[in-house]
Amino acid sequence: MGPATGRSAAELRPGTALLLFATIILAWGVNWTVTKVLVVHVAPLWTAAIRTSVAAAGLLALLACLGTLVLPKRVDLPVVAAIGIFHMVAFSALMTAGLKYVPAGRSIVLGYTTPLWVAPGAWLLLKEAMPKMRVLGVLTGLAGLALMFNPLTFDWGNTAAIYGNVLLLLSALAWSVSILYVRAHRWISTPFQLVFWEALLAATILLALAFWFEGPPRIVWTRQIILGFGYSGLVGTALGFWAMAVVNRSLPATTTSLGILATPVVGIASSAFFLNEPIDLPLIVATTIILFGIALGSVPWASWTRSG
Repeated sequence: MGPATGRSAAELRPGTALLLFATIILAWGVNWTVTKVLVVHVAPLWTAAIRTSVAAAGLLALLACLGTLVLPKRVDLPVVAAIGIFHMVAFSALMTAGLKYVPAGRSIVLGYTTPLWVAPGAWLLLKEAMPKMRVLGVLTGLAGLALMFNPLTFDWGNTAAIYGNVLLLLSALAWSVSILYVRAHRWISTPFQLVFWEALLAATILLALAFWFEGPPRIVWTRQIILGFGYSGLVGTALGFWAMAVVNRSLPATTTSLGILATPVVGIASSAFFLNEPIDLPLIVATTIILFGIALGSVPWASWTRSG
């Protein structure tokens, strides 16, 4: 069969796009487990700085090979700063620091609560509609989040655990700020064309912060550490951004927004398999409620009703 008509060269057939999307979900889910291993041996800010530097180098090579490396336009500089600072610096640093104190499975669930903060933020700041189903979704997700901090299952006397959980929730909030700005931005260059510059900015800031707060790196470079940074920077970040850019052109937005919710499930499973982290009933129930709430808020129910 010849190429499908009406499909640009940058798009994939639905089956190929779904396979690539599943690969992204697997790569990103496992990436949290890999990062958990890295922070055991490397200080958190250095972990984030090195991973982002590797990602920036990988993105530079990838964009150069694809012939899509461009200098950002002046009007795109604010979005480069917003994503670089709030997502690649704040989210990455806070998430990595939180992982030092919190199991990877629980961490990824807290990190993926971002949509719960984006929805009310978009309503307040961007004047986006807040349908009843979205309100219900946010409330459902918050109920699941509250369940994760139930005094019967969460040790409120563990200062390190509290600190780590707070950092992870702050990382989700930082990510939500980035998403809100992206929604309001009027793009000139494509998001993927700007991702190298965002990573370069983030790597520069993270390296400075790592030197300032943690001093010179004290790393024993083992095969495991080298492979971990290679995977996290190249597969989990550089290739992940490229693949997601392609998938977003090839699949409906609802498919990607709901499908990405499988990432925490993969993260929990990989942490159990590779790190022997326990998967207890409270975590399963809370995760299910949170993801169900996010799914409720992500589905364009109004368009579904009209099409029906």
